[in-house]
Amino acid sequence: MFNSIFYKSIFKDFAFLVLRVFTGAFLIHHGFEKLNDINNFADAFVRPLHLPFPVTLSYIAAGSEIGGSWLLILGLGTRLGASAILGTMSVAIYHAIVTAGFNIYLLELLALYFASAFSIILLGPGMFSADYLIREIFKTNHDFIKSITSHQLLVNTSLSTNNESFKSIKQKKTFDFPFSSFLSS
Repeated sequence: MFNSIFYKSIFKDFAFLVLRVFTGAFLIHHGFEKLNDINNFADAFVRPLHLPFPVTLSYIAAGSEIGGSWLLILGLGTRLGASAILGTMSVAIYHAIVTAGFNIYLLELLALYFASAFSIILLGPGMFSADYLIREIFKTNHDFIKSITSHQLLVNTSLSTNNESFKSIKQKKTFDFPFSSFLSS
C-alpha cells in the first residue's frame, strides 16, 4: 500500500521536478554566455549555417535558453519553455553535425538537453509545478472565470439603470482559456 502511494504520487513527480530544475539551472548559463558576447556567438555558430540575421537569431537563441530555463525551473508554461529549448537544441545539434561531423564530445551535452526538453514536453512538468497548481485551480473551481466575469457584469449593470443593456450584457458568453496543451496533464 505504501509503495503504490509514495511511488506513484511523489517519486515520479519529484523526478520531474529534479529534471526540470537541473535542466533549467545548467542551461541558463549558456544563454547568458551568448549575451556576454553576442557578435562572437553569431560569427562562430550562426553565420557558418548561412542563416539570415545572425545577430537577431543569436539573441533569439539566448532568449530561448534563458526564458525557457526560467519557465522550466518555475514550472510555469513548462511545455512552452521546453519547446523553446528543444528548438534551440535542434539547431545546435544541426550546427555541430554540419561543422564537426558526428563528434560525440560536441553532441553529448546537446543531446542531453534535447532529450530533457523532449521528455518534459511529452510527460509534462509533474505535480510540483505552477502549471499543476493552475490546472488544479481551474479543475476544482470550473466556474472560476464565470464567477469573475459575472461579478464584473454585476458591477457594470449596477452603474447602468437601463434594463435593455442589462439583458444584452447578460447574454454575452464567457470565454475559455486554452491551457490544456501547455499545462500538466
